[in-house]
Amino acid sequence: MANKIDLTTLAQKWVHSHEEDTNNEVVFRPSSYRLPPSRGRRSFQLTPNGSMVEQGIGPDDRPTQITGTWNLNDANELELARPDGQKTVLHLLSAAPDRLIVRKN
Repeated sequence: MANKIDLTTLAQKWVHSHEEDTNNEVVFRPSSYRLPPSRGRRSFQLTPNGSMVEQGIGPDDRPTQITGTWNLNDANELELARPDGQKTVLHLLSAAPDRLIVRKN
């Protein structure tokens, strides 16, 4: 079994750092991290109470925002649940205060 990810490390806003992605990994950085300019970046904010705000890029390049809840299971799978019943599951490979690495599907 993988080492359990610390929940307090996850409770912040994470921004996709697509420049650091590999063939097998997707990298997120905290919102305080200085990323190069980009036309748009996907992000999600996780709060200690289990709520989340997911931000994406809409079809007209304007940001979209969806609220919901999050949960981390024993397999280090981060589940982001939206009010409409849709879920995104991210398999976390590692989490540090300055870098979150997710297995690419």
